[in-house]
Amino acid sequence: MSNKKSPAFDPDAPAAPGSLFGLPYTVDNARIVVLPIPWDVTVSYKSGASKGPGAILNASCQVDLFDETIANAWEIGIAMDKFPTSFEKTNTILRKKVETYLESYVTGKEDSKPMIRIRDEVNEKCDELRKWIKERATYFLKKNKIVALIGGDHSTPLGLMQAVAAQYDSFGILHIDAHCDLRNAYEGFTYSHASIMFNALKIKQLEKLVQVGIRDFSEGEKKVIDNSKGRIKLFSDKAMKEKKYSGAAWHEIVATIINQLPQNVYISFDIDGLDPKLCPNTGTPVPGGLEFYEAIYLIEQVVHSGRKIISFDINEVAPGKDEWDANVGARLLYKIANLAAISQA
Repeated sequence: MSNKKSPAFDPDAPAAPGSLFGLPYTVDNARIVVLPIPWDVTVSYKSGASKGPGAILNASCQVDLFDETIANAWEIGIAMDKFPTSFEKTNTILRKKVETYLESYVTGKEDSKPMIRIRDEVNEKCDELRKWIKERATYFLKKNKIVALIGGDHSTPLGLMQAVAAQYDSFGILHIDAHCDLRNAYEGFTYSHASIMFNALKIKQLEKLVQVGIRDFSEGEKKVIDNSKGRIKLFSDKAMKEKKYSGAAWHEIVATIINQLPQNVYISFDIDGLDPKLCPNTGTPVPGGLEFYEAIYLIEQVVHSGRKIISFDINEVAPGKDEWDANVGARLLYKIANLAAISQA
């Protein structure tokens, strides 16, 4: 499990900025490679998630490397890939256009020629990003790396999911989120952040979609779930909390969730799946949600069940002025990365 490391590295020393968690790894010798995707073109409420990868990188240096459940966890090796600067610039340009488009959308004028041009351009550039992510992820997967992705909005991991699907005959997605994300081309955008799971279901290798913590979804999305013939399993926040209020322990609820998952598990974690006190600056916060260690316990039990975490993403981290959300996101990244590596040991 260990990777070649610098003998001079002291995990107890203050972290040097510039590398993820201050670790002495590169994408060449790390076990886990993180793709940073600064993209939030299609967000429909508050922007800022494009700043998430950079903010998580900065905040990661405040995370202590000791993991009380995994000995010498820092030796697993995790590194962040280079930032895709061309897409970062495109994001800034397109986001301004989308804000104009959304103003027209709410007034029913989105089908004017100027707005159609914006919509078509956004769909084209989002598809270019998807293809680039798929190619980049495939490059690292072929080098036997565990590949993770940090968004950006929740549209970003589709390319990674597709790359992973090419490596596995069958897998399931454990989707932690406040929203189902099962809308077809939400607001006219094929690759909307609200359409990620609708698009993921087109992947033939995706055996099961297990959604946890959902508390804000449409009637149309509920119909998609009901008509999925069991391919989608919903554990809404309301239903889980009602079980807890009636005396069920969290480990019992978690066991029920895990029983729905196949052997190979991809984790897609929208930060708004947590209680919004932990992510107040995320784009679409919703009351309720999981506590930090409720989410970690769930993922730990996935590993303890003998299942394999094949990849994961964390999205919708918008740092705000104090970078509190990024602090939480960085700690979430470290824990899930360690657990993914242990599951493949």
